[in-house]
Amino acid sequence: MRQHRLEFTEPGRVEVKIGQAPQPAADQVLVQTYCSAVSPGTEMLVYRGQWPPGVSVDSTIAALEGTFAYPLAYGYCAVGRVVAKGATVSADWLGRRVFAFHPHQNLFCAKPDTLHPVPDDLDNETALFLPSMETAVNLLLDGSPLIGENIVVIGQGIIGLLTTALLARFPLTTLATLDAHPLRRKASIALGAGESFAPEDADSFSWLGGVPGQGGVADLVYELSGNPSALNTALSLTRFNGRVVVGSWYGAKKAELDLGSFFHRGRISLISSQVSSLAPELTGRWQNRRRLDLAWEMLRQVRPSGCITHRFGLKDAALAYALIDHRPGETIQVIFDYQSTEELSDKTRR
Repeated sequence: MRQHRLEFTEPGRVEVKIGQAPQPAADQVLVQTYCSAVSPGTEMLVYRGQWPPGVSVDSTIAALEGTFAYPLAYGYCAVGRVVAKGATVSADWLGRRVFAFHPHQNLFCAKPDTLHPVPDDLDNETALFLPSMETAVNLLLDGSPLIGENIVVIGQGIIGLLTTALLARFPLTTLATLDAHPLRRKASIALGAGESFAPEDADSFSWLGGVPGQGGVADLVYELSGNPSALNTALSLTRFNGRVVVGSWYGAKKAELDLGSFFHRGRISLISSQVSSLAPELTGRWQNRRRLDLAWEMLRQVRPSGCITHRFGLKDAALAYALIDHRPGETIQVIFDYQSTEELSDKTRR
């Protein structure tokens, strides 16, 4: 069996590189991938060449260490099975289904302590959502929603949808969402939003209580659209002493902010949220392990695999990224299915 590895080679272009199957070192295992998920936020920054200069790829993930430069293998949502092990690894790992924060490829080697065994009661496609669900859990920890609050989530990509699904489990007064695409607004309602509006909908601002120059009625707004200009919308919807949690990563994209009207006198708090760390004030009670365990449990409750809109073989990766780039309104979660593609066809001949 040969290794098939996806690489971003330049802005707007991906290629599948084929080589010899890797062999695990003494302290590694070999994982055969079942499926992997595209992160439409971060991966599109890589695809479009919008990665900010001087920022490392991801210092918290062993498979993504280093600085950004093309060609680059990138991705962090893979589920597979351990098919071989090194000499010093316990035989208990053989045959285990595992989740890995690893780029898109059909075979890869990893140390066992970087892998997460998939619970028996979760299927492979549900397990793919682990990073997105962990991010949604982190967003709630950072936003600290309270009983009776009015909350708005801007952006209903997969992170926004999972955040909405978790917020819907709180006793809130209002939970509303904004997204430009009807498909995502429909999914938002299905996952528990009370109302979901298009950003340009004139009724949305008044329904949400926004008064130009005077703020809105939202106690908490999440900006998860990936669009820097949406931050002004978030500020306009927030009430006195409210907070805005920015979970979007804008990369090299920039936009002017209106901080000269209600924001200054309204005592609005802007909070950055990123899953690579926990808020310092929580670390006495929360650790990465506790957050990850909660993410697995939330996957059991939400079962988000219904948000998968497209499945591609890895050989068709260029079509997948072009679809997300040019027709985002047709997609929510795009995944690569390795079991049905020709790169694993020799599996049936062994």
